[in-house]
Amino acid sequence: MKQITLAEIMKMERFYRSNFMNSISGFKSLQLVGTQNKDAVTNLAIFNSIFHVGASPPYIGFVVRPDSNQHETMSNILETKHYTLNNVIESYFIAAHQTSARYLESQSEFRECGFTEEYIKDFNAPFVKEANIKIGLEFNEFLPFLLNRTKIVIGEVKFILIDEDLVNVDGFVDLAKAGSVTSAGLDAYYTTNELGRLSYAKPEKQPEFLNVIKEQK
Repeated sequence: MKQITLAEIMKMERFYRSNFMNSISGFKSLQLVGTQNKDAVTNLAIFNSIFHVGASPPYIGFVVRPDSNQHETMSNILETKHYTLNNVIESYFIAAHQTSARYLESQSEFRECGFTEEYIKDFNAPFVKEANIKIGLEFNEFLPFLLNRTKIVIGEVKFILIDEDLVNVDGFVDLAKAGSVTSAGLDAYYTTNELGRLSYAKPEKQPEFLNVIKEQK
């Protein structure tokens, strides 16, 4: 096994290093973030840095990188306080990838990339109609990191739109059944297959496979 030092990483060609470091940490949660500004111009951007923050209350976070072209997402969230997370399904992963293109501020990625806007009353951020797991969030906290100028956005979940047959009796959301796509690096996309759910880990007791009936709650 080859040992690679920090010094060697920093000597890598820029794009090689970016691909290397973005993929080496593993598969990532993939979502389309939907926003609009006060003039009702919508924006849709793909993010692969979504993470769970808490369940009670329900908070979700994501990372905005300083060198991205997705600053409209950040400015729209700060302006309107609302945004959505929408899962990427296999039949739309190419269109989802296209949302990372550098469109003009006046151009909506919904229209340019073939997605349909969907709205909930009194919530001013667009959902992706083509998604089957959709989360509406209200901006809660903004965490800037001086270390590398990365920004973290924390939002509180206000609405969830989901096909009922995707939720097991114990509340587990079946992402494989939903057809949700995951990603690695900056441009690789993957479908998912469940290996199995395991029982709660306890000392001196081997985990057992859970057999949860997949029925509507």
